[in-house]
Amino acid sequence: MVEITLIGKPGCHLCDEARPIVERVVASFPDATLTERSILDDPALEARWHDDIPVVLIDGRQHSAWRVDAAKLTDRIRARLALRG
Repeated sequence: MVEITLIGKPGCHLCDEARPIVERVVASFPDATLTERSILDDPALEARWHDDIPVVLIDGRQHSAWRVDAAKLTDRIRARLALRG
């Protein structure tokens, strides 16, 4: 299983643009899950990511910030799944 995390906040226009892209890509992988987290709910997330949202993490490691490229996200998820055999 590959865990994708989308970090953002309500009212963030870039987050609103990224969300459907991430949802669509993750939905194409049965072995991937998506969790969305808001920096408004977690002071540690806010301190770490407030200037970079939206942020996409793959298994806890940063994949992208500000803009999400569907093809690159697809390739990275595919690569992570291949590593797990």
